[in-house]
Amino acid sequence: MLATRIDPEMLGQSDGDRRARAPVRPELLAPAGDRDCVRAAVENGADAVYFGLERHNARIRAANFAGQDLPEIMADLHRRGVKGYVALNTLVFTRELADVESTVRQIASAGVDAVIVQDLGLVGLIRAVAPDLEIHASTQMSITSAAGVKLAAELGCSRVILARELSLAEIERISRDAPIPLEVFVHGALCVAYSGQCLTSEALGGRSANRGECAQACRMPYTVVRDGEDVELGDVQYLLSPQDLAAYDLIPRLLELGIASVKIEGRLKTPEYVANITRHYRDALDAAWAGQGISFTRRQVDEMQLSFSRGFSHGFLDGTNHKILVRGDYSKKRGLFLGAIESIAGSGVRLTTASPVKPGDGLVFDGDESAGVDEQGGRIYEVIERPAFPRVELRFGKGDIDARGLRVGQKVWKTDDPELSRTLRRTFEGRPTRLVAVDFEVDAQVGEPLAVTARTATGRVAHARSDEPLSEALSQPAASALFEEQLGRLGGTIYTLGTVTARIVGRPLAPKSLLNALRRALIETLDRATPPDRHLAPEPVLPRLLETIAAGRVAETGAPEIAVLCRRLDQIPAVIAAGARTIYVDLQDVKECTRAVELVRAALSAASIHLATPRIEKPGEANLFAYLARQGADGLLVRNAGGMAFCIERGIPFIADFSLNAANPLTVALLASKGATRVTASYDLNVPQLVDLFEAVPPDQLEVVVHQRIPMFHMEHCVFCAVLSPGTDATNCGRPCDRHQVSLRDRVGKAHPLKADVGCRNTLYNATPQTAAEFLPALVARGARHLRVEFLDDPPAESARILGLYRAHLAGERDGKSLWRELRATGQYGVTRGSLTILD
Repeated sequence: MLATRIDPEMLGQSDGDRRARAPVRPELLAPAGDRDCVRAAVENGADAVYFGLERHNARIRAANFAGQDLPEIMADLHRRGVKGYVALNTLVFTRELADVESTVRQIASAGVDAVIVQDLGLVGLIRAVAPDLEIHASTQMSITSAAGVKLAAELGCSRVILARELSLAEIERISRDAPIPLEVFVHGALCVAYSGQCLTSEALGGRSANRGECAQACRMPYTVVRDGEDVELGDVQYLLSPQDLAAYDLIPRLLELGIASVKIEGRLKTPEYVANITRHYRDALDAAWAGQGISFTRRQVDEMQLSFSRGFSHGFLDGTNHKILVRGDYSKKRGLFLGAIESIAGSGVRLTTASPVKPGDGLVFDGDESAGVDEQGGRIYEVIERPAFPRVELRFGKGDIDARGLRVGQKVWKTDDPELSRTLRRTFEGRPTRLVAVDFEVDAQVGEPLAVTARTATGRVAHARSDEPLSEALSQPAASALFEEQLGRLGGTIYTLGTVTARIVGRPLAPKSLLNALRRALIETLDRATPPDRHLAPEPVLPRLLETIAAGRVAETGAPEIAVLCRRLDQIPAVIAAGARTIYVDLQDVKECTRAVELVRAALSAASIHLATPRIEKPGEANLFAYLARQGADGLLVRNAGGMAFCIERGIPFIADFSLNAANPLTVALLASKGATRVTASYDLNVPQLVDLFEAVPPDQLEVVVHQRIPMFHMEHCVFCAVLSPGTDATNCGRPCDRHQVSLRDRVGKAHPLKADVGCRNTLYNATPQTAAEFLPALVARGARHLRVEFLDDPPAESARILGLYRAHLAGERDGKSLWRELRATGQYGVTRGSLTILD
């Protein structure tokens, strides 16, 4: 049992301003993938619910909601005092912008309290369409620093949902001067990659996580290959599948930090999960706010695990420990560990169980691919104590379990408890149980109409008056008890009686039938949907915004230029000799940047060099930007909001890289307005979508990567430390990343290179290079003049050869198909939807 206490007077206040800031009770925000999940969240104590529509949301596989249902959903939520947020948290392509504007109008008119947004450019569109609709910056924006929060606030966001990779200490640093409220995930599945930075589904399957189509490649098995040899890790094979986040016992600390909202993940989960987890976090929040200890029994934690669990952890909230985040021996839901098979008897198994079991419970037996043992699951038919609990024999229905496929020592898990599921369903099926208190004020005077005012605890007010004045009673005049009795008859509604205050003048006669009629009229008024009176732009704003952006377009007549990104020092002289004049450098050891600049200057004085920032900047890491700026390069290749802010403040030229997710002209224009010399097009765009983008913006603002190994997973989690070191973090791991070439081999046999950056964050690159060679003529015809080729571990001679092939292709000396065959690349370029060959 875990108990934690908090001083209520310290809630919501940081060390420097506890006297100045008033405590703020944080919101409990629950997920909803369908109507049942909405009811489950509301009945079990959620303050707000977030959900997606049928398009433009990051959980496209959920049931989701139709736009025309929004007014009814929001009316139901607001009657219960619950807010509703709509997730528009995907990247938006050029041809989708008009539909998004229509969707935003529909959302605002329906009374939705806020939208959750990933796309930077979309924020400006929403502000122009519905200036008083709140915008929450999604965790898909990868906000990990004060600079990211500041940028979101400047764009018009009213809240930031922080990245899940932040520790409590880092959250505290960000919260000290945050200009807008912060939201933090406290429970649910964890992605191994930074949200908004995962390109794995796209690279391997043509589906994009930035478009709500994650294929969950992180839950697949991988083999570590070190210096060409497989590393034996026993049953540890799910190297990128984190345990689930469960931070109920950290709620008091989050309250101390002034976090505005604590969020539960799970729009793809069941209503029973939503009910279960919401109720437990409601209890934790209420206890912490009251200054009481948070004391969850083992049974309570077990109940949460049974709804869904891959194992519970604090994720990154405690700080970095690469031995804890990922177990590695399974990746699916497991629930409660019962024990290991001790013997097999006929159609049953015997074990010493760690938790109670009963007939009807669901079990799963771990599989072991290497040993040829398949995973099996089924329901218990009979429990026999052998001789007494916890030693039991579990028997199953005929055909449910193949005992021949079981092995002594196999792990057994309880995955489902039908009795618990029934209990959870009762919390949201049938009549509402979370009722809204309503207070009545009665004014009863002889000779005046009877007047009653109803005020709900959620802030709604209704008034009702009798048509006729009250007459004087000959006997039994109206009294407070009568008003309480008749106005308190609220059965079948969502209301419960609060207080009744009566002002009685004289001896008025108040018939029960009149009080009943007034009560019904008041309840009808309280139930009536009253969406907020929002200001909406009278005419579509998108055409005007796009016209302004396109005004800077000019015909491009110059020859295309190919910039080259090098990740090895020895590549630099080779590619300059092969004709490169613009060099980007992205080195694991930033101390080599000085030498990189020297190599460029020595090879060709006319060549330019930009140094790449990391993709992520956390509190305390901004000094790296200053270090890079001192190396004498011509500018920076910026990959995060902190790097952009640094360059803007100091007037340093910068190019906005792919990680800023420019997928439409609004985002390109935004980044250009911030001072970006060029903006790298998002890797989520296929060729038709790239063509659309080129036709909507000044082409000289865009840069397109035409050859690369897609950076699939970008992770705070360090696989090097987790499996190749006895250490737990960068302070004690011994840096195996500096000594070994490591890749992760997937189920189809492809070995994907794994690299660590200066912040010890890992990137897993696609094993197969990707090229847009066949489509370069179409892109150039639309104005593409800034192209890029990227190298990873390519030897100098190979780097020069590949660059030479592209230059020959642009010069008309080689066609795209033969170039593609020679490069041995996949021919895919940022595929998310449709065929790459469709150019209209």
